[in-house]
Amino acid sequence: MQTILRGREVEVVIDTKGPVVIIGECINPTRRKKLVSTLQENNFEYVLELADSQIKAGADVLDVNVGFPGVDDVSMLPATVLALNEKFDIPLCLDSPNPKAIEAALKAATGKCLINSVNGEERSLNILLPIAKEYGAAIIGLTMDENGITNDPEKRLRIAEKIMERAVRAGIRMEDVVIDPLAMAISADPDACMVTLETIRLVHSKLGLNITMGSSNISFGLPGREVLNSAFMTLSILNGLTCPIANPEKITAAVRATDLIMGRDDYAVRFVEHFQSGEF
Repeated sequence: MQTILRGREVEVVIDTKGPVVIIGECINPTRRKKLVSTLQENNFEYVLELADSQIKAGADVLDVNVGFPGVDDVSMLPATVLALNEKFDIPLCLDSPNPKAIEAALKAATGKCLINSVNGEERSLNILLPIAKEYGAAIIGLTMDENGITNDPEKRLRIAEKIMERAVRAGIRMEDVVIDPLAMAISADPDACMVTLETIRLVHSKLGLNITMGSSNISFGLPGREVLNSAFMTLSILNGLTCPIANPEKITAAVRATDLIMGRDDYAVRFVEHFQSGEF
């Protein structure tokens, strides 16, 4: 199954058969004080620097999150989208818990975006699915609902199935639903990664949808995060992950290596290009 996103002219195909598409995570104020201070001044130079470095490191899509205390994201998110669209031809993943900010950004954006995100709660489905339909956007579905986050992979699968069915009923094509199985910190729950991996396997085998996640969440609070994240990334791709939200400067090498080993990179072209680029 293919989920197609677009920039001005560039088209990115997320395919359940691979290769993996990387969604760059770095335009996010969490732990980036400089991003907060520059956005407060309506200065987008640092946003553009982050975008440029991620694209050079292997990002195919950019996640855009400008949420921080006190910000008016209904105006800030579309302003950031306009700045990115003017400089770069790359699809965007619009990341906000505020549906009004998502809609304002979709009005401003060029191409076909990915919305991050809806979940299995009725309120979320009722508000965001019509917005995705109206603007022709694809949407990420988080496997959580009114009962929170379950540790049962079968229940996460059923939430994914509910989101898919409701999206199709709202007029969104099935291939435009991308499921997030939820990656949680293994330092807080020893079974967290195995629950996520099994959810990925179930969604891939039973629903056949593309799968994303904020993969670096699993290593929160631990040393050696890059090693842990790379190991988890490889196992996740093997189970069906197709478009992780991650820092390309730290994960592209592992992604290219896994694609090559899985026979998704003829003659090692993408693998060699990455290491010849010096962006690792």
